[in-house]
Amino acid sequence: MDTLNAVQSKAMLIYIADKVIAGKAYLTEIDSAIGDGDHGIGMAGGMQKAKDKLEKQDFESAYDVFAAAGKAMLMSMGGASGVIFGSLYLAGAKGMEPKAELTAEDLAGMMRKSLDAIKERGKAQVGDKTMVDALEPAVLAMEETYQCGLLEMLKQAEEAAAGGLEDTKKYIAKFGRAKSLMERAVGHQDAGATSVWLIFQGMREFVQTGEQQYPSGADAR
Repeated sequence: MDTLNAVQSKAMLIYIADKVIAGKAYLTEIDSAIGDGDHGIGMAGGMQKAKDKLEKQDFESAYDVFAAAGKAMLMSMGGASGVIFGSLYLAGAKGMEPKAELTAEDLAGMMRKSLDAIKERGKAQVGDKTMVDALEPAVLAMEETYQCGLLEMLKQAEEAAAGGLEDTKKYIAKFGRAKSLMERAVGHQDAGATSVWLIFQGMREFVQTGEQQYPSGADAR
């Protein structure tokens, strides 16, 4: 799978939604340790709304798939998580010229736009124990490896996100309920960073295994 057309993009985001929904209890457990315990519920609910939206629509442009999913999450999740995770899909795709197929470079560029928008809105940086700790390394890995093709780029992004997630265990939180715990939050991973890792893992899994069901050149509708 060298590119992602609209059909493939739609199928990939539905695959990711199912993966995150299945991880609801896992995310809830992680968030309960140092957060409000509602991250898994919010992510599962937002991903379900994104899935419902995608399943009801056909798309010509691959960018429109990401925008539709992000908008559904943004409108359904509410609060900071809705803005941040909705922006993960929406901010990078918003305003882009319609494109039938996304290359590895296109996907990397879209994720860069999303990262920049998320950092601008949330003001979080690497080291603050947030989803940015997984997202920024993943985006940097994409920018460094997109010339190697879609699958290799996503393998490197997933690995970088996992490394960033692991690093959150060392940090004192700067945002959310965990901020009040100070050093007591050390040793626990961030739930938002965990969700980012799951999303990139889902992208990699889909591209690695989805070629047979969604071959390149499939009708973009």
